[in-house]
Amino acid sequence: MQSSKNFLTRRRFVAMGALGGAAVAVACTSGRQGDWDFFSEAQARTLTAICDQIIPADDFPSASQAGVLTYIDNQLVRHFRRHQESYRDGLENAEAISRKRFGRELAALTAPQQLEVVSAIEQQHPDFFNLVRSHTLQGYYGSPRHGGNRDAVSWRMLGLPEPPPLGRAQYDLRKGSPQ
Repeated sequence: MQSSKNFLTRRRFVAMGALGGAAVAVACTSGRQGDWDFFSEAQARTLTAICDQIIPADDFPSASQAGVLTYIDNQLVRHFRRHQESYRDGLENAEAISRKRFGRELAALTAPQQLEVVSAIEQQHPDFFNLVRSHTLQGYYGSPRHGGNRDAVSWRMLGLPEPPPLGRAQYDLRKGSPQ
């Protein structure tokens, strides 16, 4: 029989597993920047200005007030992962245009100045602008469960009923027809 020094005891195994799990947890969260999974605070401010020019506030909330940035941020670390570089480059280009025209970051500009910069982005970087516009509309009009359309504001704006929770039939089964 070998000495117990060469064997891994249950206690050591559990301790090593706990240390390994803690290391993985730290590695997974160390990339976070403030309240965002993907964006830095500066990138989030820039994207807020762009999205709020696409859907500005009126009688209903703006894109950022409806949670569109949360939606885009969540999706960029999941389903939209392939667009991460486009967002990094596009937001950097947006800031370069803003600084060249007005000498300040986009978020610090007045609404008319922001609109001028966003219009320039649309002309100079149409692929990025179309991507952001598409994601903004998805976040604003999509299901709140994905992080956007906070409190179903866009559905109320359109007069649409909120859909039932997932898995619930949308039919009145007593009548055999849709509600």
